[in-house]
Formats: sequence, structure tokens, C-alpha cells
Amino acid sequence: MATTNVHGTRSRIGALLALMLAIAGPTLSHAQSGTQPETGTVQGRVSDATANTGVGGAQVFVAGTTIGTLTGAEGAYSLPGVPAGEQVVTVRLIGYREASRRVTVTAGETVTLDFTVEQLPLRLRDLVPLSATVTTVAETHPFHNTESYALIEENGFRRVGESPLSTFSIDVDRASYANIRRFIQAGERPPVDAVRIEEMINYFPYEWDAAPGDRPFEVVTEVWDAPWKPEHRLVRIGLKAPSVDTENLPPSNLVFLVDVSGSMSPPDKLPLLKRAFALLIEQLRPQDQVAIVVYAGAAGLVLPPTPGDRRARILSAVQRLEAGGSTAGGAGIALAYDVAREHFVEDGNNRVILATDGDFNVGASSDEAMMRLIENERESGIFLTVLGFGTGNLKDSKMEGIANRGNGNFHYVDGLLEARKVLVEEMGGTLLTVAKDVKLQVEFNPARAAAYRLIGYENRLLDDEDFNDDTKDAGELGAGHTVTALYEVVPAGLPVPRSVDPLRYQPAAEPPPPAEAAPGTFEDELLYVKVRYKDPDGSESRLLALPVADRSRSPSRSFRFAAAVAGFGMLLRDSPHAGALSADDVISLAERGRGDDPRGYRGEFIRLVETVRDLDLLGTAAEDDDRR
Repeated sequence: MATTNVHGTRSRIGALLALMLAIAGPTLSHAQSGTQPETGTVQGRVSDATANTGVGGAQVFVAGTTIGTLTGAEGAYSLPGVPAGEQVVTVRLIGYREASRRVTVTAGETVTLDFTVEQLPLRLRDLVPLSATVTTVAETHPFHNTESYALIEENGFRRVGESPLSTFSIDVDRASYANIRRFIQAGERPPVDAVRIEEMINYFPYEWDAAPGDRPFEVVTEVWDAPWKPEHRLVRIGLKAPSVDTENLPPSNLVFLVDVSGSMSPPDKLPLLKRAFALLIEQLRPQDQVAIVVYAGAAGLVLPPTPGDRRARILSAVQRLEAGGSTAGGAGIALAYDVAREHFVEDGNNRVILATDGDFNVGASSDEAMMRLIENERESGIFLTVLGFGTGNLKDSKMEGIANRGNGNFHYVDGLLEARKVLVEEMGGTLLTVAKDVKLQVEFNPARAAAYRLIGYENRLLDDEDFNDDTKDAGELGAGHTVTALYEVVPAGLPVPRSVDPLRYQPAAEPPPPAEAAPGTFEDELLYVKVRYKDPDGSESRLLALPVADRSRSPSRSFRFAAAVAGFGMLLRDSPHAGALSADDVISLAERGRGDDPRGYRGEFIRLVETVRDLDLLGTAAEDDDRR
């Protein structure tokens, strides 16, 4: 007699029903008429109630909408496009009491709404650690944190006499910073392997004076004394691609690939994803086209390619998505690339935008199988953007690996303001690649440098011979992107930290002559920078190269701030290279590099460091593990 697996059957039926709901054709409404609600502007200033000074970096948003911003350095804010009528505006910032006020908005006019906010004492016991047992909206039983991060072995010092070349791929991902911000704002220290210092540094926009000319980007360098070890040099190598106005972007062929599995039910996952995509949809033009693919127990096409000016239809399809079932990630990715290829736009921006918590568990679920699938697809000229959402089961390592292998970038979206930063403010860089397979190779002059270490980029290191090999994949640079790499250099004649014992069977190497006695044409050079890159549709690389003189000078504000972020990353990682650096040192350095800070990102960073200091989150990693 045959038996029936009732639980399995119900699970499959539930997954199928969820998918059918997700891929059902969107219902059209009067919103398709193209009429927009009349709007006005709310502006004002947020001040500290005690100090009567402006509060920068505070979140200001209109309740029940996707409209929000951060206050500037002096506390000023502006919210354009607020629907006319009575609205509630809220101010939120860690360390301050949340404040809300009602305001009446008149179409076509600007209303001023100032806030005075009170500071609150921060107590660790008042905050809920992310690693604690929690209950989600979608489940009635608790689950434990299963987030995963790839192991990072921090770069150490390498002797110039043994390894004069340092080669790596650029990285424009910013996910790590938004992710560690999420931990800190919840009162918890981030896991060590969640801290990727290069992504923290590259999260921030930097001032740039140089123009690229006829190249897709420019290269600048600076040399300074390392703040955490002044006898060492700190070298900044920066790449900057010019920004492109939205109206000047080439036509986009976008495929939204949305994870609608059961794990995406909580408010910080699919519901936040819908609101984030609504921001991007508002930026679309008639020449753009959008398709939507979803995956749960199976994969399906929700919306065929639709012109960008049919926003109501696209938004309706997004809003109808519901979560349920298991996660056929491999099938979803394959279908999304099929749709993108079928509607490929020559000389356009062809891209899959994957939004997920990364918890693939059906189909091509292993990291290796997923990477091979993505690698096979990248040769089609279709780029990849990965947006990570949620807490508790975030698969950071898998999403970062997919983005790296798919000619793409990876962002973690912890709220609507981050969604606006990624999908509106930085849309050109997120969606338009100006150079691909960008690699750097740095050669150090043994007459000037005894040793060096690259700060971050541990999972982007390349073999030296990969630099001239055009078949080796590397990172992509988008419009408006800046990339910063920092090297700590031990000058010739100084001891090398953590050096190995002398070799038993080989003669000891003679130390290089002092720099002032070094003969030859290159005696003033500390290092030589080479950059290789390809055009977005090219197969042969081009080369840029420039020497860097051994002259420590007063740093730019961008250099100071990048050094502060690097120092903070080292503290979060319990790096032995941080020396006596403290959180107060990082704050002081960041304040001197803060500059104008129109969007408040640098001010927010300073407050994050203050929070880590005030909550005493900088114990050793071992102590932190014990607390967990």
C-alpha cells in the first residue's frame, strides 16, 4: 500500500501557491494614468537640546512613505516631493530620543519644520543583540543566528627583498560598512570576518580635483606618516571615475531577480526590498526596460520587459510579491540571465539585480556550483548587482562571492536611507560600468622600503603573473565610483614587524643601502603603481603607470578620513597592526578629515565610533565570543 508524505505535499503546494501569487499578472489601477499627487517641500534644522548645536547624520523621514534623508553637518535637511496634506515627520538618531511632528504641506510651497532632540544615555542592556534568539513575523517559533561570513586572514607585512610586487583586484563593494553599522546600532560588536576594511573605506565619497581626460578614470597618490605608527609611511592610491547624470546614462535592460522564499518574510527583507525598488523605479526613463523574475520553490517571470515610463505597472508587480516556500536560487539566476539575454540592448546597460538574504537551499545551492553558474553567464556582457537584506540568516559570503564572479557589485541594505544612497544617489555607479577587470600592481623600491602591507583586499589578492593575463577576472568600476587602497610601508633601515627567523640553509641577505646612498635614476621613488583595465565591452586591457615619490606631506581631508576608517576597521578586527590606536584617536582623525559632509555620512561614521567606545564594544575578539 502506498503512503503519502502529507507534510511534504503541503510544503510543495504552499510553495506553488506562493509562486503563483508572485507571478500573477499585476492588477492595473488608476495610478497608470500617469497623474502624480501634488507635492511640496519640508525643510528645517535638527538641533541638540542641550548644546543648541546642529545635529548631523540624523535620519529624517516622512512616516508611511519612502521619503527620507540625513541631516548635514550643521543639522539642516530638506525633503522635496512630500505629498500635499497633513504629514508626520520623524527624526531618529542613535543616542537621541526619537522625535515626531505633524506638518501641513501645501502643493508647490516650502514649509519649515525645526526639531530639538534630547540626548539619551546609552546602556548596553537596553539594546537587543542581533545574535540573540528572535522571532520573526513569518514564524511563531524562535530561530538562532545562522549568518555566515568568509574567513579573512589579515594581510601581514611582506619583505620587499622577497616580494617586491603586490597585485590585487579593485573592490567597489560597500556591503561591509552598512552591515557593521547594523550590528553597532543594535549594541553588538560585528563578527570579525564581517569587517572588510576596503569596503568600509570605499563606502564614503571623497573629494577629487584631478580630471580623467580621455580615460574612464584618474589615478592619484599621496604619502603620509601612518597615524598608528608615525615612523611608518601610509600610502594612498585612489581611482575615480567621473559621474554621469541620470539623463545621460545609456538605455538600461534591467532584470529584477527577487527572492520570495519563506526566509524573506520579515519586515527588513521583502517588505523593505519592495520599498527600495520603488525608489529605483522612480528614476526609470522611457528608454529603459524592466523585467521581474522571482524564485521560491521554483522560478517564474512576474513581469515581462516593460518600458520604464510605465512605472505604475512595474510598481504594481513589485508590490504584489509575497514570500513563501524554499529557495531555488540557481533556477532563478538562470532564468534571469535568459530574460536579460533575450532582450539584450546593444551599447546599453544590461544588468541583473539580485535581491536576497543569500539563503539558497534548493537547486545549485553550493558556493562552488553557484560560482560556476555565474562565471558562465558573465561572458554574455550582462553585469550583476547583488542587494543583501535582513538579519539572522544573512549569507554574506555567498552573496559577495556571486557579485565578485559576475562582473558586479554587492551592497547590504539595512534601511530606506541606504536604499536611496545605492539606488538613487549612486545609481550611475550601481548600474553603469565604465571599466572592467581593473587590477593594480605595485612595485616597491628596496632602497626606500623594507616591507609593506596592503590594508584590506584580502579576498581580492592576485598572483603577480595575473596582472598581465587578460583572461583573469578582476573588479569593475562604475560611473562616479571612487576606489581607495592604503599601504603601510616600513622605510628602509627600520625593523620589520613580525619578521621570520633567518634561514638555516641559505646565506643571510644583505640589507639594502640607506635611501640617501642609493644610486640610480629611481632613488627618490618609494613605489611604482600600474593599473590595467578593459573597456566594458572590451577583451584586451590597457595600462596606466606612475611613480610615487618618497615624500611625506600634509594629507588631504580625504586621506585623513580614509585613514580613520582603516584604523576603526583594524580596531574592530583586533588587528595587531593597530598598535596603541584608540577609538578616541579614530574620532579625532575623522573629525579633522570630515570636511563639508553634505550628506552626513562622515558624521554618522563618527557617531558609530563613539557608540562603540561608549558601549565598550572593543574588547578582544575572544572576549566577544565569550559574551555570545
